[in-house]
Amino acid sequence: MNIEINRINDSIESDPLNYPRLADEEYTYRLRDIAEKIAENRSEKPVILLSGPSGSGKTTTSLMIAEILGNMGCKAHTLSLDNYFSPLSQEQKHLASLGKMDLESPDRIDKELLNSQIEAIGKCRPVEIPSYNFAESTREKSGIILERKEGELVIFEGIHALNPALVTVPDNRLCRLYVSVRTRVTCGEIVLHPSKIRLLRRMIRDRLFRRRSFHETMNMFRSVEEGENKYIMPYKYRSDYDIDSFMPYELGVYKGFLGGQFRELDEIPELADVKRVLANTLSMDRKYVPENSLIKEFIGRK
Repeated sequence: MNIEINRINDSIESDPLNYPRLADEEYTYRLRDIAEKIAENRSEKPVILLSGPSGSGKTTTSLMIAEILGNMGCKAHTLSLDNYFSPLSQEQKHLASLGKMDLESPDRIDKELLNSQIEAIGKCRPVEIPSYNFAESTREKSGIILERKEGELVIFEGIHALNPALVTVPDNRLCRLYVSVRTRVTCGEIVLHPSKIRLLRRMIRDRLFRRRSFHETMNMFRSVEEGENKYIMPYKYRSDYDIDSFMPYELGVYKGFLGGQFRELDEIPELADVKRVLANTLSMDRKYVPENSLIKEFIGRK
């Protein structure tokens, strides 16, 4: 799907209050439609795998689906595959610091632990959910016991969730979702690829909450994108439901967040198309962003 920037600008200018509200309501409606289908098959498929590339809004989407299911009387638990990473040895930590270790590889996940817990959860057996300490690159005991009851669902969210080499539980017992930005924004002859919108999301989130410069995020994104093309994109066809997480007003919000930092984009050649599109985008104040909007995952909730 393509959307012209002038169409976005017209909507921002004419109705800045209702335009984002209606966009978010449409996203929730689409998730509700999927949630209803998931609920119908919860006896046969109690485990949901939700995948998508970096900056796609996986975490928020999984929580939204769980809330929608809960409102339907179908309790759903959400778990992050990040907590199933295997601890790194001292040698691996050293290699990672030198950039000589593939940190995007699905091999980083403890496949045996993950599949044993998916099997146990499917059979309503109790499991202790792991917790990963990213600062120390170690896995810790959480003390959190999950024991799924009949009729409840469990959502596993992570970039490698659809990789059949990682999750070996039979497909007929799983429901699979793929979330990403799928819409392209056009501006004259420019067609902004969805990956650039995801990159903008990461840049703003990293600047606000991780104290990373745009250059640092860009440098990381190159390896992240390589990992996506190698480990994530080849398996998106396996999804039962595809979800486009693009919010038509989000570029206007991001432009407002860039502010005086906008000129920093001049120094990143790969973002020339992003800068031209943003230059032709009307800025939107964050006060118009709905409280539970997906893009709050990237701009914060204050």
